[in-house]
Amino acid sequence: MYILGVSCFYHDSAAALIEDGMLIAAAQEERFSRVKHDYSFPKQAIQFCLRQAGITVADLDYVVFYEKPLVKFERILLTTLSTFPRSWRTFGEAMITWFDEKLWIKSLLMRELGVPEEKVLFTDHHTAHAASAFFCSPFEEAAIMTVDGVGEWTTATLGRGRASWEDGSANEITLTHEQRFPHSLGLLYSAFTAFLGFRVNNGEYKVMGMAPYGEPRFVDKIYDHLLQVQNDGSFRLNMDYFSYHYSPERTFNGKFVNLFGEPRVPDSYFITTLTDPDKADPNNPDVQRNQHYANVAASIQRVTEETLLMMANALHKQTGLKQLCMAGGVALNSVANGRILRETPFEETFIQPAAGDAGGALGAALYVYHVLLHQPRRFVLEHTFWGQEYSDEEIRATLEQAGTRYEYVSDDEVLLSRVVDALVDGKVVGFYQGRFEWGPRALGNRSILADPRRAEMKDIVNSKIKFREPYRPFAPVILEERARDFFEGLAEPERHYPARYMQLVLPWKGEAGSLIPAVNHLGTGRLQTIRREWNPRYYRVVKKFGEATGVPVLLNTSFNLRGEPIVSSPTDAWNTFSKSGIDVLVLEQYWVEK
Repeated sequence: MYILGVSCFYHDSAAALIEDGMLIAAAQEERFSRVKHDYSFPKQAIQFCLRQAGITVADLDYVVFYEKPLVKFERILLTTLSTFPRSWRTFGEAMITWFDEKLWIKSLLMRELGVPEEKVLFTDHHTAHAASAFFCSPFEEAAIMTVDGVGEWTTATLGRGRASWEDGSANEITLTHEQRFPHSLGLLYSAFTAFLGFRVNNGEYKVMGMAPYGEPRFVDKIYDHLLQVQNDGSFRLNMDYFSYHYSPERTFNGKFVNLFGEPRVPDSYFITTLTDPDKADPNNPDVQRNQHYANVAASIQRVTEETLLMMANALHKQTGLKQLCMAGGVALNSVANGRILRETPFEETFIQPAAGDAGGALGAALYVYHVLLHQPRRFVLEHTFWGQEYSDEEIRATLEQAGTRYEYVSDDEVLLSRVVDALVDGKVVGFYQGRFEWGPRALGNRSILADPRRAEMKDIVNSKIKFREPYRPFAPVILEERARDFFEGLAEPERHYPARYMQLVLPWKGEAGSLIPAVNHLGTGRLQTIRREWNPRYYRVVKKFGEATGVPVLLNTSFNLRGEPIVSSPTDAWNTFSKSGIDVLVLEQYWVEK
């Protein structure tokens, strides 16, 4: 049985295909269109999934959309009418967009794919999120928490899941508590994202990266004016300070500005005494202004963490379970995830790697298979390598067309040893292999690697390769069996799936962070643990580097330039290599050096 899940028309559109409950392929449309956070109908991602399975549309048993358009339209219609006339622009734009395509998803799927009406199904948005985490986890029973901006009406849920590996009739996802629009933790964080000069649904992780450079001085102000949180984890926003419920352009209003000051100018230079102590004069007005913004970032990050902790603790009290599954865009807040692991009674967590809307495509397909069709569990998401793989011929053709010199190294151990030698020599390596990753993190198949022991590497990779803000942190990738030696809170790293997917920020153990300053973000690291069976070549690089240096850790960042999706094809990789300061490009067995 083949089930295709589809998500689109908000951000991060995607497609995922399962066969008899087993994942075959999953990809975001941006990886093919090269439009970051592409929200359009995922035509190319769907075509890839079908090719990967070797089937046609006629072989599909069901096509499932990740939310219910009519319910979502109801929310938009009622919200804009209730805030009229302030919402007149939102109302007009929404009517045009929705009556053009968003309201007619069933007809669109039937037309684009050529499937009959009886094969098209819909799930609730947060149910798809919940299923994307729970049915990919190794747990037979778990508490579930989903938190994002908004689905149809819902912005967050608490509940539980139960599933059997033998009896499909036992499968269920029960979401017992929900928050409803306009009260949204995700949209609260996005309002601050916009205030701090970043794009909503794109720059939230930049706020998280900016936060450690500030002090949470405005936490009380947020609680006093913007947010009320109850002991059971429920919350309400004071909508007098926000405009996202009636404006298509602004998420906050003048009262918000009166509270926190003038918004940061987008793309303005960010420097504080912590980001650059040698150049930053604490008496300089620009430095003081940037410190204010860092303090604001630290404050909303702290409030978000505390709210999620209260929700998680309330959920544990309700369920008494030791396992927690999370999804929704807010579940990508890896700092909060680290605190949930360390500071709540939950002993194990599983977070969907594509926690945002893209993951809804996979969740929708799994929900239909396991809950609606009562089929037993068969699958655990052990890795993220579910995208497209490109052939040796395609790689060679790319290099020939580029007219560059290259070397084919057939002996893998020789090739990987050369990679390590280059890293030890201070070179930056673009490492490209196999199927590209599912979700927003590069985890070894489309990665840029560097020596984390060199403090200057952070500035080199940020400024000369990624062309992005100098304060942005990089992730350490570490052998799973050595993670407990470097990080607090990982006594049994093999049990913690989020660490595999670069979804945990944890403090360094003792002086470990001082050994690798390029990935030490003010005392913490957003780690990725690696095990040989998930990715043997990537594992060997890290292990060989450890053997050569005594440090089994590498700097890993996504293989892309600022503002672009992670590379997918050999041509994407070559273009990024040629436009950046990357020194060495490894395309499977091909070696290219500047």
